[in-house]
Amino acid sequence: MTTPLYRDPNRPVAERVEDLLARMTLEEKAGQLFHTMLGMNADGTFATEGPFAHTPTPELIAGRGLTHFNLIGQYGVREMAQWVNRVQELAAGTRLGIPVTLSTDPRHAFTDNPGASFNSGAFSAWPEPLGLAAIGDPALVERFADTVRREYLSVGFRVALHPQIDLATEPRWSRQSGTFGSSADVTGELVRAYVRGLQGPRLGPESVAAMVKHFPGGGPQKDGEDPHFAHGKEQVYPGGMREHHLAPFRAAIEAGCSQMMPYYGQPVGTDWEEVGFGFNKDVLTGLLRERLGFDGIICTDWGLLTDADILGETYPARAWGVEHLTVAERAAKALDAGSDQFGGEQCPEVIVELVRSGRITEARIDASVRRLLREKFVLGLFENPYADPDRAEETVGAREFAALGEEAQRRSLTVLTNRDLLPVGDRPNLYLRGVSERTAAAYGNVVSDPLDADLAVLRLGTPYEKRPGLFESFFHAGSLAFPEDELKEILRLLDAVPTLVCVNLERPAVLPEIAERAAALVADYGASDAALLDVAFGRARAEGRLPFELPRSMEAVRASRPDVPDDTEDPVFAYGHGLDVG
Repeated sequence: MTTPLYRDPNRPVAERVEDLLARMTLEEKAGQLFHTMLGMNADGTFATEGPFAHTPTPELIAGRGLTHFNLIGQYGVREMAQWVNRVQELAAGTRLGIPVTLSTDPRHAFTDNPGASFNSGAFSAWPEPLGLAAIGDPALVERFADTVRREYLSVGFRVALHPQIDLATEPRWSRQSGTFGSSADVTGELVRAYVRGLQGPRLGPESVAAMVKHFPGGGPQKDGEDPHFAHGKEQVYPGGMREHHLAPFRAAIEAGCSQMMPYYGQPVGTDWEEVGFGFNKDVLTGLLRERLGFDGIICTDWGLLTDADILGETYPARAWGVEHLTVAERAAKALDAGSDQFGGEQCPEVIVELVRSGRITEARIDASVRRLLREKFVLGLFENPYADPDRAEETVGAREFAALGEEAQRRSLTVLTNRDLLPVGDRPNLYLRGVSERTAAAYGNVVSDPLDADLAVLRLGTPYEKRPGLFESFFHAGSLAFPEDELKEILRLLDAVPTLVCVNLERPAVLPEIAERAAALVADYGASDAALLDVAFGRARAEGRLPFELPRSMEAVRASRPDVPDDTEDPVFAYGHGLDVG
């Protein structure tokens, strides 16, 4: 039997794409337009139950023809690699044997949100992107992204659903920890390094494709609410800074990013159509394709077409501005707008019917399928889709990578105030809140009563308002100020004993009273207790500078403009603040 041309690695990619495309049925083409979620069992077998096992994996691949998936959840490294191989074996047995492209949300930091990222688990643990921005070293970001590439490749992930290059301009927004902060210049510089680290000089068999998000910049959310939810669907530009938010995306395109994800938000009060960006022709075709010249894959954010069960709760499709349209009408509008692929959906029959009814031409489908197939060929998936479980175990969390992550955690820490406390000497009596006693015992004598302490060490999170619903509870939004009772308790400790306070800045906390009364105040963006104590005791150097300002009050936050960076009146600490110690 003659080997099909598309199977010949010596043929040009464009020829292989056209040969395969000509062999595909409409149903097979439609399957390529979906990039949905999969879970797995802990032993590396296909999931049969759980929040992301609504449709069996064999049905999605062999039945519906899907070949793009993102893996949800944390598992053993060997088991992940074995699962990848089972998925690829299933795909190899289909009529054309199109390999699966597997993607993942970030897995290298401390945030655990099933709608956004996973904590590092077995992977090397680094600060959140905010922490990388606090260091501000493009060479480090490139090395970080190269580490991500090597760890992902070993397991079988070929697309990173990151970096996230929205600007952190609305202090209340829940997604800021995944950004590089409020500066468009810094974000642009760091995204170039990030794309280089993931993809290399050009996309190829050793690359992980970067799906940059969220075009055209998801920062300016009205009242800081997130458009995963209907009450956060409006994106606004009262300060006229729309172009400013595009700057990092220009940098990402110039760096050669392979894919782009538009956000859910619905622009309000602009000359763009007031529909979510995944449906928005002004934004995807007029701006991204024509003005900015992007010719890569546009994959919508997850769940634009159909209502979905998420963690046992029913949520409407995030079809903001087109809620009145049917699922088929929404799909047609997104394709007309310029989207190539639907994230988090699995309904190829809708695309087939759109073509058969004449609403969408097959040539339009072909245009998107070409982009999707091309990436599979360029990534070398047709030649080597499998993972090596032994290599994966050796690579993920390897000592070299773990050490780099730990060093970055220490460098990212940002000393905001220091009243002759740091560096701490000797072995003081330590009173702890939010710090591991076992870890702290290497630095001092742990006591249970603050009155017996020479020094207290207090770790705090940024305040947020609890929201109803399990899924929304992962999105920390609302007030940034400590509740009155909690603040009083904190200040009692600060008045009783000299206290080192470390605040995890997933958002810009309002903390003027704490800043005034702490013996030292440090910000972290994902760092272990050992990292904090190494810096406190002078064993490591904190280099961080604030990647956004810290507001003085919630009144100042509410009065600021959500599209304007660092726009609160009289902030406690300005953008870029940070002290050197020792």
